[in-house]
Amino acid sequence: MTKSALLIVNAKSRQGATARHEIEERLSGLGVTPVHRVSADRNEMSALIAREGPSHDLIVVAGGDGSLNAAAKGLLEAKRPLAVIPTGTANDLARTLGLPTDIAGACRVAAEGRPRRIDLGSVNDEPFFNVASVGFSVELAGQLTSDVKRRFGKLGYAVAAAKALSRTKPFRVRIVTGDRALRLLALQVSVGNGRFYGGGNMVSEHAEIDDGRLDLYALKFVRAWRLVLMLRSLRYGEHGSWREIKSLTGDRFEVLTRHARPVNADGEIITRTPARFEILPGALEVMTPGDEG
Repeated sequence: MTKSALLIVNAKSRQGATARHEIEERLSGLGVTPVHRVSADRNEMSALIAREGPSHDLIVVAGGDGSLNAAAKGLLEAKRPLAVIPTGTANDLARTLGLPTDIAGACRVAAEGRPRRIDLGSVNDEPFFNVASVGFSVELAGQLTSDVKRRFGKLGYAVAAAKALSRTKPFRVRIVTGDRALRLLALQVSVGNGRFYGGGNMVSEHAEIDDGRLDLYALKFVRAWRLVLMLRSLRYGEHGSWREIKSLTGDRFEVLTRHARPVNADGEIITRTPARFEILPGALEVMTPGDEG
């Protein structure tokens, strides 16, 4: 039986401009009828999905993590399975879900994959898939321009990170969870729902996107030479061996700063501190590789 899919393609993503027609052809060949709609900007995308998504069997989003973040509210309202075609730069949600990175493979998962319930995170009532952060990652988002992504591809994260690190200033933060409160001088506070962020970094080596919990780590202020020694542990979420990294798990956190600071979620600035984080367990159904994938 032929299925119908609402197809949203971010033409500004790394492969998006050339991907649409291939996606349409491959989905059609797999028994899925794609109905392409254009979203002018991220503010319009969720409204479009909420309005048109319920009349389809599936919602296919082709883009990067920022595109998926823009779609999140609409996906929650539409209550239809999501299929991800990873055409962005980092594609961290796709990495967390174990999706193929090629269009042909991702389309096959969209058409024939296994539905899986995943959690979403929420910060100030704004949903996110991967990680939301205060501090260094906000500076990184400013440095990771569209031009840098086009010129350097995946290496763009390393280029932007080097510039961002030189400009990041430590800040005082209060982290509240339950009856505990921590005060730190930090370079970054990150709260993760999924496993990967920032082009393959792990928020925690134990994180899963359906474990019903959030994973927080706070990187205290350290000198540059010390931070270099910590890079591998930060990359793989191995925080336990460093006293400069404080790790917590829970279903809700508050992050309070002296002055309002931007919050970066899935590579996009979506709100400011004070930030209230919550887990939305099993909030969304996503197509993932089946036994054959």
